[in-house]
Amino acid sequence: MKITIGITDCGEKHPIYEQWILCQSDNIQIIKLGYRQQNLHEIEKCNGILLTGGEDVHPRFYNKPENLSLCNPDFMDEQRDVFEWNVCEYVFKHKIPLLGICRGLQFVNVFLGGTLVGDIPSIGKNNHSKYYEGKDRYHAIEVLPDTSLAHIVGETAGEINSAHHQSVEKPAESLRINAFSDDGIVEGLEWKTPQSHSLTLVQWHPERIENENNPFNRCIREHFIQAVSAS
Repeated sequence: MKITIGITDCGEKHPIYEQWILCQSDNIQIIKLGYRQQNLHEIEKCNGILLTGGEDVHPRFYNKPENLSLCNPDFMDEQRDVFEWNVCEYVFKHKIPLLGICRGLQFVNVFLGGTLVGDIPSIGKNNHSKYYEGKDRYHAIEVLPDTSLAHIVGETAGEINSAHHQSVEKPAESLRINAFSDDGIVEGLEWKTPQSHSLTLVQWHPERIENENNPFNRCIREHFIQAVSAS
């Protein structure tokens, strides 16, 4: 019997996430979840959820209206925010395994009560956005030892890609930071205390890391699929 994974709609990049998940096993089927599909009800068929990257989370969802001027008005979608808020309500109520990538990490942090940096360069940090020609940046990552992430990837240092201009400011009370970039930007979150609910949150894009054997690509997918299969 196949497992079903819901992947939130992120527009033209959605097939990249699908292909990345499907290459793990022939035993997986995908449901695209989004307000354009008007299919929130299909979440009941899902054994796991992947929250994808994409638009800035509207600052009203984390009560920092001063961040609005730092957001790209053409790169926000409140309908998506509302839809994915409803997705999170279902996921955390029913303890569905969840993988949050880039915006997905940020959105879960906001949903659980955390806040975001509106624009990374505005706080004096390095630019973590894509290059102008659309290619991801790559930079070093430090994974804190004795974290779930260190156990998942089997490493405490490595290289990841980067394509974001916002980041975690204050982690939600129930979460802890498990990884940083070399300039101190939060690269991963996990439960502060062990939970039965599988939750993996990464700021980078494992689905787009060019080296398929990079543990920050392969091991993230493997861990998520194993959690979904076991649920």
